[in-house]
Amino acid sequence: MSRRLRRKVVKKGKEKVVLPSYPEIENDDGGLGFENKGFANWTSLPDDTVIQLFSCLNYRDRANLASTCRTWRLLGASSCLWNSLDLRAHRCDAAAAASLASRGMNLQKLRFRGQETADAIIHLQARGLREISGDYCRKINDATLSVIAARHEQLESLQLGPDFCEKITADAIKAIAVCCPKLNKLRLSGVKDVHGDAIDALAKHCQNLIDLGFMDCLKVEELALGNILSLRFLSVAGTTNLKWGLISHLWGKLPNLTGLDVSRTDITPNAASRLFASSQSLKVLCALNCSALEQDVTFFATYNNNNNINNKGKLLLAQFSDIFKGIASLFADTSKNKRDVFFEWRNGKNKDKNLDMIMNWLEWALSHTLLRIAESNPQGLDTFWLKQGAALLLSLMQSSQEDVQEKAATALATFVVIDDENASIDCGRAEAVMRDGGIRLLLNLARSWREGLQSEAAKAIANLSVNANVAKAVADEGGINILSSLARSMNRSVAEEAAGGLWNLSVGEEHKGAIAEAGGVKSLVDLIFKWSAGGDGVLERAAGALANLAADDKCSMEVALAGGVHALVMLARNCKFEGVQEQAARALANLAAHGDSNSNNAAVGQEAGALEALVQLTKSPHEGVRQEAAGALWNLSFDDRNREAIAAAGGVEALVALAQSCSNASPGLQERAAGALWGLSVSEANSIAIGREGGVAPLIALARSDAEDVHETAAGALWNLAFNPGNALRIVEEGGVPALVHLCASSVSKMARFMAALALAYMFDGRMDEFALIGTSSESTSKSVSLDGARRMALKHIETFILTFSDPQSFSAAAVSSAPAALAQVTESARIQEAGHLRCSGAEIGRFVAMLRNPSSILKSCAAFALLQFSIPGGRHAVHHATLLQSVGAARVLRGAAAAATAPIEAKIFARIVLRNLEHHQMEQSI
Repeated sequence: MSRRLRRKVVKKGKEKVVLPSYPEIENDDGGLGFENKGFANWTSLPDDTVIQLFSCLNYRDRANLASTCRTWRLLGASSCLWNSLDLRAHRCDAAAAASLASRGMNLQKLRFRGQETADAIIHLQARGLREISGDYCRKINDATLSVIAARHEQLESLQLGPDFCEKITADAIKAIAVCCPKLNKLRLSGVKDVHGDAIDALAKHCQNLIDLGFMDCLKVEELALGNILSLRFLSVAGTTNLKWGLISHLWGKLPNLTGLDVSRTDITPNAASRLFASSQSLKVLCALNCSALEQDVTFFATYNNNNNINNKGKLLLAQFSDIFKGIASLFADTSKNKRDVFFEWRNGKNKDKNLDMIMNWLEWALSHTLLRIAESNPQGLDTFWLKQGAALLLSLMQSSQEDVQEKAATALATFVVIDDENASIDCGRAEAVMRDGGIRLLLNLARSWREGLQSEAAKAIANLSVNANVAKAVADEGGINILSSLARSMNRSVAEEAAGGLWNLSVGEEHKGAIAEAGGVKSLVDLIFKWSAGGDGVLERAAGALANLAADDKCSMEVALAGGVHALVMLARNCKFEGVQEQAARALANLAAHGDSNSNNAAVGQEAGALEALVQLTKSPHEGVRQEAAGALWNLSFDDRNREAIAAAGGVEALVALAQSCSNASPGLQERAAGALWGLSVSEANSIAIGREGGVAPLIALARSDAEDVHETAAGALWNLAFNPGNALRIVEEGGVPALVHLCASSVSKMARFMAALALAYMFDGRMDEFALIGTSSESTSKSVSLDGARRMALKHIETFILTFSDPQSFSAAAVSSAPAALAQVTESARIQEAGHLRCSGAEIGRFVAMLRNPSSILKSCAAFALLQFSIPGGRHAVHHATLLQSVGAARVLRGAAAAATAPIEAKIFARIVLRNLEHHQMEQSI
């Protein structure tokens, strides 16, 4: 089922007229009322059908469609299509408005957004305008509003909000009163001071004014409001500095006042009681989020015990009351389900004009107030939202008033959010929406042809989908297809919110494939190209969704095939907004993270400007951008060509500088900075360059981090650096031995302890000693003394580390027997699972083999232990390492180590296991 609007066309003289639109529910397969047999000849459609199609389009799409042929150009200009116009989704300056003037002569209803469009309204030359509604009105001033009023003397309804009209004063209100005598509805938000003379002008000139709202104003002249005798509905919700003693006396005398909204004010229980007592006409007092009422136990009890109604049959709507039950009491038939009161009223056959006016006003007042409460998110409302607030918003979403629907959807998107920065939502509220059927309602709104509803519904779906259960419900209800379709919208706001929905849904692994199947990947990539200039919000959401999808191997290939690499690199290079930069870098990091499973790593590196852009982003003032850029460079450095290209693009200097600056940064940035240096240092030339640029000291500092993940990357980088004797000496001189010893002895991460031990073994296998002797005799003496102490400390902790993997029982069994079971038991107790992901070069393998001949029994054991980790069958690079071992003749050295009488038992057993692993790999290769 989908929510759509049917427009019926009738004859009025010689002109076709479009009747008012009413939301209806119709089947998805509902169409134009005829069966499609073969190819459709669109030019042969009846005129009324074509006009109905035109009525479902925004003005820009109407113009495009009208340009296809002469017949449709004439139909597209039909005056009945231009009774109502919504300009909010499009930029409309004076020139654009003038181009619409010839069609807008009969325009009666207009919705707009922002100052530029407000300034352009007069160029529409729509002197017969009856209704004007605007939002984003903070910059609209008295002059603009006065000119609009002067040019539209037939105006009956003017609404500006819900954002504050900060530059509008009482002078503009006087101009409206004088110029628009037919005004019956005026609603303004956030006017600073509504003077009495402005209100008196309304009372004098607007004799038909029945609906007045001054919401969130700093001051309103209460005395003057008592002079507008025509008023039936009045809202001062959120307005401050009101004199309630005066109000209860004056407003109670308004002869026609039926509905009064004082929500979010400081109205007192005495004032509320006096209003009810003094007013003969007042039926409904809406007082949501009024702390003085809610804190008065006596007042609460009085109205709660009487079902929100006092002894004169007047209704109070407050957070402590049952709002549905109270509204149901307005109707004669109160036997039906109270939660369906709005639905029953909308679909009732016996209409009461006065009651309809009250209900329409209540829908607007509730939607406005609930949105404002959701935006401010005051404490203590959890019970209200869970018991009736969410259900109220869902009921209001089904209103026939489009602005009520939009406000309700926006409030749903807002009230679930706890922390906007960290995308945290209240799971209880989100699931309350889901339980009451809110997901299907929102998706139906998202299917609407009205772009305002599409945007707000998509925003609500996006926020709610942060909750995994809601995300599943959205997917089950077909939401992924709907959002993927909306992401292709020409309306940037709609596309942005749809991309946000896909971003949140793509967090779940179970939804990634469905998004790709629905065409979501291509929609997101196309969004980047479509809004590459001036669309920071949509670009951030599209890049964020692609980043999540790129974490999946299959979806990452879809992203690349759709042109995602080029799109994301373009963002990384050209966009200056940190949110976009961060998500683009994260997406590139995830694309490059799949190693040997696809070619995206190489593809990203080969994209023009990609590596240079990422290197530049490591210098960003924003930590999130630096973190993701470093992560991307880390992943890209696993490819040999990328590694050298990153260095050529200044990556060594940039990443050393990043490591030097992130001692107090988040663990995530520290891990990635050290990780990127680890990746680059696989190349000996890069390793030397890192040492020369001062990279040793910051890596040692990071090795002292409290975070396990930082331990691993810092230890890995120092291990690679220590392969070079010059760097090894720098590590000693910078105090790296105690840091590595601490890691080796106490890190929670086995991998960090392992790599710290290997780094120490590299440093003290004798090569650094030769390098240290170069220099003056005094320097060599001091270094020799320092190195001796460091060597003893290092070897002691290497030995302790190895012994932690020596199970005495299994070693004893393996020492007396070469049975596979005995060796397998030792292997299992000695295995470091993560070590199977390490990839060593031929030089590194050769160095461990040479270490098996080292006079130090501890280094022999360490070398055998390392080779065991690298050659265990099933390891990611075990076959590669076995080939390297065979090429350097390791078998003979391993047999010697296994048979050496003076070798420690650990070295012997580990060497025998490595020999067995080599035999296993040889057998596999021969099969």
